[in-house]
Amino acid sequence: MTLETQFITLLTMIAIGAGMGAIFDVYRVLSSQLRVPRWMIPLLDIVYWILSTLLVFRGLYASNSGQVRIYVFIGLLAGGWLYYRLFSAIMVRIVLFCINLVKQFVRLSIRTFQWTVIKPIVLLYRLVVVIFGFLIAVAVFLYKIVLQLLYPFWVLFRKLFGLFRPLLKFPSWLKPSWLLQPGRKLAKLWKRLFGRKP
Repeated sequence: MTLETQFITLLTMIAIGAGMGAIFDVYRVLSSQLRVPRWMIPLLDIVYWILSTLLVFRGLYASNSGQVRIYVFIGLLAGGWLYYRLFSAIMVRIVLFCINLVKQFVRLSIRTFQWTVIKPIVLLYRLVVVIFGFLIAVAVFLYKIVLQLLYPFWVLFRKLFGLFRPLLKFPSWLKPSWLLQPGRKLAKLWKRLFGRKP
């Protein structure tokens, strides 16, 4: 392995160490801001270390065909240390700024949706309820007026019906009660003979 390859590998490991630190800061800030449940944190930690390991081996394979030397670990530690000394606070601020920007965008989207969709639907519903109630009130009012207008005709009809009622009585021989008389006589005879109704 040439000196140039070793130098490239060292720089690659420093960059990967700094990248691992940046990813860890993003993960740490997101998990705290999104209030991730505690039972998920170990799982996310495992995922982080698996991805970091894959990143390290991918960089190592690209730089020196996957050969592991002591300067590989020195480069990773140096990259992580330089990142936390120089860029960690800046990265945390950037992540927090992005999270606040996303929150404001979501709030603006929700408000826009409320004013463009929800509010018109609510106003339309209220308008329909008011119009429907007004039509019902008008219908009830007209119904009462019609009843008041028809009441004299109803009184006149009742009086005329009272005058012609005696003329509308049927003769006794037309009443259907005479049809029931044979049956009543037969029931009385049965009761006398057997002491009970058939």
